[in-house]
Amino acid sequence: MRKDIHPKSYRYVVFKDLSNDYSFLTRSTATSKETVKWEDGNEYPLIKLEISHTSHPFYTGKQQLVDSAGRVDKFRTKYKKHLNKEK
Repeated sequence: MRKDIHPKSYRYVVFKDLSNDYSFLTRSTATSKETVKWEDGNEYPLIKLEISHTSHPFYTGKQQLVDSAGRVDKFRTKYKKHLNKEK
């Protein structure tokens, strides 16, 4: 294995799933300007996720529509001319 290819700047970061407000603390190199106070009283960088293992259909066994910021509508508008040709 090659040496010195992995980052050395790992630190604790809170990841928050915005679809169900689930948060978890883990080590990461991801950067963020936002911080959050965790259960232990310390402040950690906050990374916001749109989907995590608590909301992903593969892990939950449930299909749910997560449409943040109208993604489906944006897609349909952008590719409207291509979608109409298929019909």
